[in-house]
Amino acid sequence: MTLHVYNTLTRKKEEFQPLNGPKVNMYVCGVTVYDYSHIGHARAYIAFDVIYRYLKYKGYDVTYIRNFTDIDDKIIRRANEQGTEICDVSEAFINAFTEDMDALGLLHPHIEPRCTDYVPKMIDFISGLVEKGVAYPTPSGDVYFSIKKFPSYGKLSGRKLDDMRAGASERVEEASEKQDPFDFALWKGSKPGEPSWTSPWGEGRPGWHIECSVMSYNNLGETFDIHGGGKDLVFPHHENEIAQSEAYTGKPFAKYWLHNGFVNVPSSDGEDTKMSKSLGNFYTVRDVMDAYHPQAIKFFMLSTSYRNDITFTDEGLKNSQKRIMYYYESLLKADKLIERIGGNIPKADVLEPELVDNLISRVEAAMDDDFNTQKAIGELSEAFRLLNELTDRPKGKDKNKLRATVFALQEKIRHIGEIFGLLNLPPAETLAAIKLLQLKFYDVSVEDIEASIAKRLEARANKDWAAADGIRNELMEKGIELRDTPEGTDWTFKE
Repeated sequence: MTLHVYNTLTRKKEEFQPLNGPKVNMYVCGVTVYDYSHIGHARAYIAFDVIYRYLKYKGYDVTYIRNFTDIDDKIIRRANEQGTEICDVSEAFINAFTEDMDALGLLHPHIEPRCTDYVPKMIDFISGLVEKGVAYPTPSGDVYFSIKKFPSYGKLSGRKLDDMRAGASERVEEASEKQDPFDFALWKGSKPGEPSWTSPWGEGRPGWHIECSVMSYNNLGETFDIHGGGKDLVFPHHENEIAQSEAYTGKPFAKYWLHNGFVNVPSSDGEDTKMSKSLGNFYTVRDVMDAYHPQAIKFFMLSTSYRNDITFTDEGLKNSQKRIMYYYESLLKADKLIERIGGNIPKADVLEPELVDNLISRVEAAMDDDFNTQKAIGELSEAFRLLNELTDRPKGKDKNKLRATVFALQEKIRHIGEIFGLLNLPPAETLAAIKLLQLKFYDVSVEDIEASIAKRLEARANKDWAAADGIRNELMEKGIELRDTPEGTDWTFKE
């Protein structure tokens, strides 16, 4: 099967053909480290973590780079507010970001470059653009890229300069030193209270767009395979990256451009609004993890194709958490069934071979279609349907076929789970952690439930069936369902 990806640059799905055979170089724009990461950031990095995982699964030798922007107006303002050094602010939030991504179970990129480590290389890069005549310094010490000198400007976003100028009117802030109002800053002359570096144009610091061009150029070369990020970066950030990089090298910047959709939140007028810090409608990753298990958050994000927008709601997260619970309960029941019936796993035919034997190939077919996790998870759900049927109603089935089928499903589910970074934790421990989180939405505690189970067992031992049923019904009214199994009584949440 051949992987196809949607390329923002060409606006179509294309067969994925890396520049250098099995070697794939991927660069994803990282965070500006002035605050805790919000759930919109999680959406992006979960998406590219799965893309990274699947490329490796397909046998590619992937180099994955994700940067940190550790010098920016927002970081400077935060340091001034706190009366601390800029490096202290950036370091604290780099550490916080790493903790959050680790908690979500994301793989680490190979390189996580920081902007401040590349400033000398940025100065060299900007000097090269000035020498080529596509950038110009100003008397105040700024350096701008001249978009008139790059005729294909707008090819990623599909925007045309003439249309932008016509529609801009007074919305474009006219800068007296710019040759064109849409020229963008490569270098900013120093201002009081800001960090600065010595350059041919005086003291100053780099503009935002130049960072990723220089960090990707120095780590991946002139042209690389995949450039990724949120679709809000298509214009102007990625458009400007293309302009300055291709003007500098004379070669294509990136072959495939992949962009994830927004995380939206419902607003009072009934319309969904993009989550962002500037709008103040964001939820930090760590705040969400206070109520939801990381794998529930991950499942919620992957249940929608990475290119589509997703609406962030408690209802959606609660449903995802229940679904992850169901998956781990199924795996735990399968473990117990295998242990209970004993014996070695025989080389026997499996039940429902069409489903079992073709499960992995169907998931791969979904993922080969532009990393369609939504469809792939649908295929996975069919496997759990069968797994539950077999573990809940094993009687009357051929023991060898039952054992072989359950074992095969377990192995394939966990194999597929590695693609998503899901279902790779110990089931019993994970279920206990999820139940504690989910109980925050119920008027009952673990201690209450365990006490009720003990009373019910006592009532049943005394053959007081009415009392036992009453305890069960009382818990059911609180949303807790008791399940009697060969190993004892367990509980879960009522569907």
